[in-house]
Amino acid sequence: MGATYEAFHRRSIHDRDGFWREQAELIDWNRPFDRVLDYSQPPFARWFVGGKTSLCHNAVDRHVATRGDQKALVYISTETDHEKSYTYSELHAEVNRCAAMMAALGVRKGDRVLVYMPMIPEAVFAMLACARLGAIHSVVFGGFASHSLATRIDDARPKLIVSADAGMRAGKVVKYKPLLDEALRLAQSKPDHVLLVNRDLDPDFRREKPRDVDWHALREEHFHAQVPVTWLESNEPSYILYTSGTTGKPKGVQRDVGGYAVALAASMKYIFCGHAGETMFTTSDIGWVVGHSYIIYAPLIAGMTTILYEGTPIRPDPGIWWKIVEEHKVSVMFSAPTAIRVLKKQDPAYISKHDLNSLRHLFLAGEPLDEPTHRWISDALGKPVIDHYWQTETGWPMLTAMPGVEQTPLKFGSPSFPAYGYDLRLLRESDASEADANEKGVVVVVPPLPPGCLCTVWGDDARFVSTYFSTFRDRQVYASFDWGMRDDEGYYTILGRTDDVINVAGHRLGTREIEEAVQGHAAIAEVAVVGVADALKGQMPLAFAVVKDPAKVATAEGRAALEKEVMATVDAQLGAIGRPSRVHFITMLPKTRSGKLLRRSIQALAEGRDPGDLTTLEDPAALDQIREAVTPK
Repeated sequence: MGATYEAFHRRSIHDRDGFWREQAELIDWNRPFDRVLDYSQPPFARWFVGGKTSLCHNAVDRHVATRGDQKALVYISTETDHEKSYTYSELHAEVNRCAAMMAALGVRKGDRVLVYMPMIPEAVFAMLACARLGAIHSVVFGGFASHSLATRIDDARPKLIVSADAGMRAGKVVKYKPLLDEALRLAQSKPDHVLLVNRDLDPDFRREKPRDVDWHALREEHFHAQVPVTWLESNEPSYILYTSGTTGKPKGVQRDVGGYAVALAASMKYIFCGHAGETMFTTSDIGWVVGHSYIIYAPLIAGMTTILYEGTPIRPDPGIWWKIVEEHKVSVMFSAPTAIRVLKKQDPAYISKHDLNSLRHLFLAGEPLDEPTHRWISDALGKPVIDHYWQTETGWPMLTAMPGVEQTPLKFGSPSFPAYGYDLRLLRESDASEADANEKGVVVVVPPLPPGCLCTVWGDDARFVSTYFSTFRDRQVYASFDWGMRDDEGYYTILGRTDDVINVAGHRLGTREIEEAVQGHAAIAEVAVVGVADALKGQMPLAFAVVKDPAKVATAEGRAALEKEVMATVDAQLGAIGRPSRVHFITMLPKTRSGKLLRRSIQALAEGRDPGDLTTLEDPAALDQIREAVTPK
């Protein structure tokens, strides 16, 4: 590892003020900041205090004069066979229209707007319009079921919800409006209006007047609108993004404005090496943090063309992504290990037949990238493939190679080194001491967290502190809840979660959420859900359920029928994303004599590993049932 990266990282930790003052020059400020960092109330960090800026101005307005005719957004849907491009000038006009529409529906600075939409341009307009008005957007992934949506509505209490009649996935229509209507029936908090895009995908689509408003009609009313940018103090909230935790209640990660804009601008320079006028293709969904940061805000702040893709990696054929790279001369691409594992099963000719000369790097994040998959995609593309590691909470990479700083060698299966700004450590779980090289430790960040990371949990400062900064009794550090290891050369590897959160294809699901959904079935008395290693998706939830009436599962037919019903119950509560791979029926769960569920032992048995220390186990027969259930018949 050369001195350039080391010196760059060292300065970002030891001269925070000087380092981040320089990075702040990458964005426009309406009012200069008074202080780079206020860390007078640990662990709360306030960045660029007193400065006023706007995510919308930095992503859209400032580019109109110099690159107004350049493509800003390219929408490609292989679901509807539709493609449409918007220049920066056209994007500016659409965002102004949308901001005027929202203002007409009563949205003001500080109001929340919940966005429950498919991957369509209107979703991008809505998010940027919120930033223009100083409203706070909360995007909920379009696959979430009514119950999950309702909990987020009640926590954010939105003034307005923006949605659509339906989305599409793998050729199938997913009706959003009935899910939204049911969520609003369940929710205690009610929005004033629902703004709806009708894509003509659902023939049964109905609006409930006067609550529901037609996007296209309202857009015509405000077609020539010009809405001035609302400048926000750097630390005012820009958005809320919900992430699963170890409790049933999701956490609203609250992001600021100035710190986030600076962090994203710097990341495009030092990590992604994306330049104005080039094209970035991020294959995520706007419902996830990767979509927020690297489909929308970061590439637009950098003056790039960004691609919004509605579809899967294998329809109409497994070459579709590489066709897009070739046709749009993509220079920076960002995807997930799960998607690459899907493509790995296909004929490599789907890659090799396309001209990928424009592509400089492929970045992968979402779940740990295994060495064989990393090696395969690197060889198939003949390009550097950079694994990196981060979280919804951090907003941008924590561990990554930084080709914009130094071309360090890549190691397959490793996300390289701590990104600048992160004072990242590996601590022993037992006593919070520093782990040695090649020793497993908890991945933590010594605060203050760098710009762009979460400021707090929406409406719950106490939960922010107790969740993220209370893992170790005598040391206040940000806990990632991931195990990691560092080799002799300083390269890191992520080993998996320390808590009860499952990472399914990069989507975080709390085991508690899934357990509550399984117990929503009247026949289930008790349940344990664990995350089990899966070759394709990284992890999959596996459920072990105790039934109230054992006679229901006395036969194979009875077990199959009840398993199907339980799966349907989970689908209704969480959506298909939360569905366990299997539901095994048993008569008791393995617990300690004090009543604690032995999750790690259950998980170990399910993965064919040693269940560990069982001296406190109340009844050995319980583990025997788990062992029998997971043994292939």
